[in-house]
Amino acid sequence: MKKLVLTVGNELMGDDAAGPLLAKLLEKNPLSNWEVIDGGTTPENYLYRIREMRPDLVLVVDAADMNLPPGSIRLIPPEAIGEHLLMTTHNLPLTYLIRALREFVPQVYLLGIQPRDVLFGLPAFIGVKKAVATVYEKLKQGDLNFDTL
Repeated sequence: MKKLVLTVGNELMGDDAAGPLLAKLLEKNPLSNWEVIDGGTTPENYLYRIREMRPDLVLVVDAADMNLPPGSIRLIPPEAIGEHLLMTTHNLPLTYLIRALREFVPQVYLLGIQPRDVLFGLPAFIGVKKAVATVYEKLKQGDLNFDTL
């Protein structure tokens, strides 16, 4: 099974760096069963590349305001994506990206990491960095059992 982590976020915007931090960790310490693409603030620009890769599963990872303590990790079900206020540092809404991916990828999941601060020039909060490490370890173990909203 081909699996891909597609990260979303802006590393110059505090905790919105959660996705790019995970991408860097996966690039530095690759996992044999996962590919990674850092989509930055324009993940939709990578749809053609993802289509060519033909993954069976895509895990989109982004900072998401879920009204939880900073550093909380949750799988966001499709029906809840539009209900929750997700970070808006991206060019297109994540609902568009998820819908587009589902046209050619059998399994698409959105994993949110609760930010504390999303402000230009701030470093990522330690709780968000720990959450990124937790996501990496779970991927390493092949575990996609995250709490859901």
